[in-house]
Amino acid sequence: MGILNITPDSFFDGGKYFQLDSAIAQSKKMIDEGATIIDVGGESSRPFSKSISVQEEIKRVVPVIEALKSETKITLSIDTSKYEVAKECLKAGATIINDISALRSDDRMSSLVAENNVHVVLMHMKGSPQNMQINPIYKNLIKEIKSFLKDRILFAKEKGISSEKLIIDPGLGFGKSVKHNYVILNKLSEFLDLNCPILIGSSRKSFIGKTLGSNSNRLFGTAATIAISILKGAKIFRVHDVKQTQEVIAISEAITSAKE
Repeated sequence: MGILNITPDSFFDGGKYFQLDSAIAQSKKMIDEGATIIDVGGESSRPFSKSISVQEEIKRVVPVIEALKSETKITLSIDTSKYEVAKECLKAGATIINDISALRSDDRMSSLVAENNVHVVLMHMKGSPQNMQINPIYKNLIKEIKSFLKDRILFAKEKGISSEKLIIDPGLGFGKSVKHNYVILNKLSEFLDLNCPILIGSSRKSFIGKTLGSNSNRLFGTAATIAISILKGAKIFRVHDVKQTQEVIAISEAITSAKE
């Protein structure tokens, strides 16, 4: 899953693809490098980010999705928690809703997913982007995240969303300390019995930089998190660097499938 941020303030690539032509060019580059999904986002969810209006978010993302739908055959995902944005993006050609609120931000979102029979990503987040990184505390990290995801899966099914359309994301960096993120990666296989594909979004995040130091561009650190995630059972990787991730996946899968 290639990341396409149509934002001026995302933590890694904010402003780079704010214009339509640059956004389309970057998307096609990621497709050529092997991306099978492009995740389009119009609002930054980095720590302490500020929300934007529905109208502004639609203005940013819908033209990009329309253009990609017209010019490519790539699967398109919209990274939003806003019902109106998701609705317009599904009309434009998106078939996945990547909702960091796990269908909690708007009661209408679950019906939208069910009625259109599209995939939805249910992500764990403690708090909101405005406060999630202010001293996040858990009594039992994995148990609490797993319980949350189990409840959201049940909620989605009760709202008529097919189990085959559900994807889960433990939410690295969303209300997690540096240590929390590493524990999640280490214990990732404990989420497998929820019977949903696991999405991991570790790409170039600050917990990697805090471990490697300020001089690191976090690329190799990201590669390590992806390799471990593959070994632990993750299936979808939301990344900025598609080509390098494809190489990590290829070697990891060669190792895990090797037999005498």
